[in-house]
Amino acid sequence: MSKFKTGLLVWVALMFSSLVNAQSIDEGRKLLYYEKYISAKAVFQKLVDANPANAEAAYWLGQTLIAPDLDKDVAGAKAVYQKALAASNNNPLLLAGMGHVELLEGKTQEARSHFETAISVSGGKNIAVLNAVGYANGDFFSTNGDPNYAIQVLKQATQVKGFKDPDVYVNLGDAYRKLADGGNALLSYNAALAIDPKYARAKYRIGRIYQTQGVSQKEIMMQYYNDAIALDPNYTPVYFTLFQYNYETNVPVSAQFLEKYLTAKGAADEPDACNLRSSILYAQGLFQQSIDKSKECIAAEGSNINPANYGRMAYAYNKLGDSNNAKLMFDEYFQKQKPAKLGPTDYITYSEVLLKFPGNEALAGTFVEKAVQLDTTEAGKAAVMKSIAQKLEAQKQYKEAAVWFKRIVDVKKVPGKLDLYYAGMNYNKAGEYQESINLFNKYIELYPNESFGYFMNGKNYAKLDSLDNGSNALNNYLKIVSMTDSIKGKPGEMDRIKGTLRYLIEYYANVRRDKDSAILFTDKGIALDPADADFVSIKEQLSKITNMKPVPRGTTPPAPAKSAPATTKPATTKPTGTAKPAPPKPTPPKKK
Repeated sequence: MSKFKTGLLVWVALMFSSLVNAQSIDEGRKLLYYEKYISAKAVFQKLVDANPANAEAAYWLGQTLIAPDLDKDVAGAKAVYQKALAASNNNPLLLAGMGHVELLEGKTQEARSHFETAISVSGGKNIAVLNAVGYANGDFFSTNGDPNYAIQVLKQATQVKGFKDPDVYVNLGDAYRKLADGGNALLSYNAALAIDPKYARAKYRIGRIYQTQGVSQKEIMMQYYNDAIALDPNYTPVYFTLFQYNYETNVPVSAQFLEKYLTAKGAADEPDACNLRSSILYAQGLFQQSIDKSKECIAAEGSNINPANYGRMAYAYNKLGDSNNAKLMFDEYFQKQKPAKLGPTDYITYSEVLLKFPGNEALAGTFVEKAVQLDTTEAGKAAVMKSIAQKLEAQKQYKEAAVWFKRIVDVKKVPGKLDLYYAGMNYNKAGEYQESINLFNKYIELYPNESFGYFMNGKNYAKLDSLDNGSNALNNYLKIVSMTDSIKGKPGEMDRIKGTLRYLIEYYANVRRDKDSAILFTDKGIALDPADADFVSIKEQLSKITNMKPVPRGTTPPAPAKSAPATTKPATTKPTGTAKPAPPKPTPPKKK
């Protein structure tokens, strides 16, 4: 064979190999576009195995390992990039990939160094490298990325001669969204569509902008989501988003989108299909069916069991009132699930189940503490603490309940009436009167023109000192008497005023043996409500007493005379103008 023919054959073989590699890279990237990460990983892994120096394949393999909806294998991606960098003499695309990994590790300075090196080595004109750097920094799932840097780099990519990649504009839009700049995000997504009118990812991203604006924009949101589906019925993210969107509000529609998602994704790329079907049964209130489906999932998955199945069974058993099985499943769930995937609702619900079994109070408290730490909002923290406090209160563990109710008071910048009421009342029931006094002093500070704080502290001081030698109870009750004319027409106040007068009558009659003062407050009661037979009867009893001798303050009075009047126990009513907050809503299933 001639040298010419031999050279020709070598050239053809090289061209064919290059063509096959390009086709395989394109195939893998298309799978990534559809978020079929498992299949994409298989394609890129095969290419890397065949040629460890294939930098482009290695870059995309690393990207499949840190894909947004998977358990990010940051260490695995790092190993891929390190090995490939050694084999390819610091390829700039791989340097960008390594920077992405370092962002996920929180090593922002090292990441920036790799990004700058990658751009420099490639001359600042390699669109793929600039796009990789921009994507890493504008990635929603990376809290350490710099979206402003992403915008700068991605804009640089759009200025490269021959630029025509819609993916760059979508990544640019994502970076703007990360800055909450919806206007420029929309412009970027539309620029992607100008390059490729059938680019469903851009339509989907526009829908996401309108979704974040609330239900008022639902119609526009659905228009863009439907447009994305029309452009490409195989684009899986839109189906999953609509499954999540409808999960709480329209379960039948959510179920329809779940099935569309699973069909488009395919069994090979959605190994969690069984778990997702169990979740939709739970959302429909079909708790036993959801339990049965989760058991089926566990039996079929072998060593690859999704721990969420145990969690869902725990919730379902709890809904069915089966506390024993709920506890067993929560025990399994907390043993098998990664701590990072346990949320506030998991901790608080498990704690509520534990409280049904005596002896678990301390463990339940530690879980509530974790739930509080995970929630970043004042309202969220308060809701978590209120949940356990109410459970403890229902079990008459008043001191433990009071501790959690007081933490609600402490966490709020301006505690409400009910916050102070529940904390103070539970300390009162627990016999912790000084703690109760401290809380009702706070109530008085915030609501000085209402009787409730004074009334409760009158009761608390009377418990601390039955003779009221320090006049603390007396002064609180006298304050209410002085407020009578201004508050008697308000809801709940009349009962407390009457209760106050009955206390003062009994105090002066039975403790201080001061008939004149007792009659004075009896007359105030009659003037307040002439139809109240109790006050009339008490005055008749007092009028018949002839041997009552006042006891000087500071001396111990004798036992009450048999003729001394008895009054009914003052009733305690909740403060007015309060509303019970709504319980927290369950959250829809998240991507893995």
